[in-house]
Amino acid sequence: MQRNRFLGDILSTLFDRSSTISNIDDRRDIFELCRALLSEEGEVSGQKLAATVLSRYRALAPEEKPAFFIFLNDELDIDAKALVKLSVQYSVDPTPATFKALSASAEPKRQELLRRLNQPMGATTDIVAMRVDLLRIVKEHPDLARTDSDFVHLFRSWFNRGFLVLKAINWDTPARILDKIVAYEAVHQINDLDDLRRRLYPPDRRCFAFFHPAMPDEPLIFVEVALTQTIPGSVTKLLSEGRTPLEAEDAKIAVFYSISNCQKGLTQISVGNLLIKQVVAELSLAFPQLENFVTLSPIPGLNKWLATQTKDIEHGHIASAILDQSAAPQDIRAMAARYLLLAKRDNGMPVDPVTRFHLGNGAEVYDIHANADTSANGLAQSSGAMVNYLYDLSLTERNHAGFALNSIVAAAKPARVLSTATLSLKPKEITS
Repeated sequence: MQRNRFLGDILSTLFDRSSTISNIDDRRDIFELCRALLSEEGEVSGQKLAATVLSRYRALAPEEKPAFFIFLNDELDIDAKALVKLSVQYSVDPTPATFKALSASAEPKRQELLRRLNQPMGATTDIVAMRVDLLRIVKEHPDLARTDSDFVHLFRSWFNRGFLVLKAINWDTPARILDKIVAYEAVHQINDLDDLRRRLYPPDRRCFAFFHPAMPDEPLIFVEVALTQTIPGSVTKLLSEGRTPLEAEDAKIAVFYSISNCQKGLTQISVGNLLIKQVVAELSLAFPQLENFVTLSPIPGLNKWLATQTKDIEHGHIASAILDQSAAPQDIRAMAARYLLLAKRDNGMPVDPVTRFHLGNGAEVYDIHANADTSANGLAQSSGAMVNYLYDLSLTERNHAGFALNSIVAAAKPARVLSTATLSLKPKEITS
């Protein structure tokens, strides 16, 4: 019985693979193949046609790809006149048949094309990579934003929480995935295998990633976690080679010190908030003694903002001092607090993208640290400053609602005090 089931699995796998082999002898161009995939032919030979289209797309030279997206954008767009006619008809005759026709007319044909392209094994990875090309091309062809909206619409369905799988990444994880963790790390570069081992192997280190069943070897996003006894103020110390590891059972704090999105093609598909919430749940279950969940986050827009403040009467001298690396640590912390709590975009949201991400998840700005990231990147983007965002589980829903509805920046007392702290005097004021 077991042998027959094993043989059946092999035959099933071979059948699946053979059904996705592209027709290399098909002489039609990629546009004709797309039309065929949307026709009755696509109903019969969908997998083979889809595999052939994806194969042809991969073979396109970079300069040939814009024509493909223009084809999707123009030829496979909504028929606006037909949609208007059906809308009027539905307004006076809202029958199920009219509704069905109206719904079909309101959806661009390119959405159905993308669904049919997603039939072969490995197609999801190809389509996500396809959007990477589109994001590059849309900069020179802004009308293609219509097609990009359809990619985003479909990806939000394909990559919703019900399909995502949380996996712990550790030193025993397959090398092919560890290599990608190294490559995708976007916050604190992993320099070599020893550096990777220091982040995965000790008992006070954890790493979690979301995967999708259609992309089992491709992490979508991952978070690195340090278990500590106190809230840290320096990633340099947190990642130090010479530190003494802590037994996980003795930890009081879980620190999210790096969150990296891995798939550029999934830009605008937010899964980071889901990742943090599920990791908090996993860690709370495994280590019930944990008291706080915080981040140690970069402040990527700080120096750019400081460069716009150098002529400000009140704090321009401090902004200049921070940029030329001559400011006192307390002034760096105070200016960073002003930036995080007070610098706003035209829509009332904070300027800093990391702030928007964490406050959108219900966190609050907790404390700011100077000389926290002394790497070249840390000095370039924030003069070494970093921030803790606190995830108080009793307040996250309230904080999220206040931020989403009224752009309220939730901040704990240490951050609020820093944002109003007195700055060092100008040299002339000291001598007068």
